[in-house]
Amino acid sequence: MKIISFNVNGIRAILKKTFAEDFKNLDADIFSLNETKLNDDIHKEFPFCPDGYEVYFTNSTVKKGYSGVACFTRIHPLSVHYGLLDGKYDDEGRAVTLEFNNFYYVACYVPNSGEELKRLDFRMTFEKDLVEYLNSLKAKKPVIYAGDLNVAHEEIDLKNPATNHHSAGFTDEERNAFTNLLSNGYVDTFRYLYKDTVKYSWRSYRMRAREKNVGWRIDYFVVSENIIDKVKDSKILNEIFGSDHCPIELDIDID
Repeated sequence: MKIISFNVNGIRAILKKTFAEDFKNLDADIFSLNETKLNDDIHKEFPFCPDGYEVYFTNSTVKKGYSGVACFTRIHPLSVHYGLLDGKYDDEGRAVTLEFNNFYYVACYVPNSGEELKRLDFRMTFEKDLVEYLNSLKAKKPVIYAGDLNVAHEEIDLKNPATNHHSAGFTDEERNAFTNLLSNGYVDTFRYLYKDTVKYSWRSYRMRAREKNVGWRIDYFVVSENIIDKVKDSKILNEIFGSDHCPIELDIDID
């Protein structure tokens, strides 16, 4: 099975580029998007509906042009859930969960702590609730958790760690929260396979960052540790353009 996750930085913007062609060429069984930036009612049609896929999506209702997650799947899910437990964060459109026979797929766009870390406390509460939610799923069947998780976990995961210890995405609090997630029985698939590889999934549009390869690895596929042996590869697709993020790919022997 091939799964793709991609922060598109606005679905309407990327549809004006090569996204439709890239989507077709990537030929994924499941393809999820972060930061779609739609505010339409959840029951309205998504602006991109490729043949052969079912689409499930959620949007922010609290702020225009903000957040939003979408999932395209060739395999009909047993169930679909929006948000985390008890309807938390539904208004920000942060997560979509698809249940299949042998696993849950959780597409998530983790909140950014923002300028001057104004949302760090909110982010930490989200992280706590997220672990509780993922564990509730993992108690039933394995979990594949994917998306823009807005954290560079280790110093190898960003170009300039020394100057970013107080920057959103690299604070001790955010990195410790990711460590805590992994300690609950989850594995960062890319780092598991490529312990010493320097590769980034996000680069700023400014200062020719992509050309200079100045970036952060903040997009992840995380899986329950009991299915890590089923993971065949975990990739960052730097050759795909259209967003300030690159798509990431998981190849896994599961159905």
